[in-house]
Amino acid sequence: MELRNGMDLKRLVRTIPDYPKPGIMFRDLTTLFADPAGLRAAVDEIVWPFFKAKAQIDIIIGIEARGFILGGAVAHELGRGFVPIRKKGKLPHKTIGQDYSLEYGVDTIEIHADAIKPGDRVLLIDDLIATGGTAVAAAELIHRSGGEIVAAAFIIDLPDLGGTARLRDKGIAVHTLMEFEGD
Repeated sequence: MELRNGMDLKRLVRTIPDYPKPGIMFRDLTTLFADPAGLRAAVDEIVWPFFKAKAQIDIIIGIEARGFILGGAVAHELGRGFVPIRKKGKLPHKTIGQDYSLEYGVDTIEIHADAIKPGDRVLLIDDLIATGGTAVAAAELIHRSGGEIVAAAFIIDLPDLGGTARLRDKGIAVHTLMEFEGD
């Protein structure tokens, strides 16, 4: 995807082969986040399709942990509040949780039970969409909380792993800035 400012964000993504296990090409966004112009461009590009529709978005929700970095910046730019979705046991108040499958087991994410008001229109944010397990679980939490997902946005899509397709199959619009094939 060519950015409006002509910047090549892909060059700011560090690839680490065989992490966390052999055969995986890990896409490390910390290098993009550390670059002031890169971070600014990524946030601007995520915000852009939603800026005119910001009246249709009530809250930004970010998935732990890199979704917090992006989600907070996007919330600031759109003038909206931010709600975190965290791993189980990290939130201090009453929560609702959602299990999701990992390659070797099950994990749980949670949101404060009172974080979303019924009918809130949500923009879901994370850094990367791979298999979609966490994003689909987050979408389920949002729906169970009474929220409506306007869209989900990510910097990176790994389309071969099917996460974007899983979200779209659930009727969720997906916006990404770049793809890495063959991962």
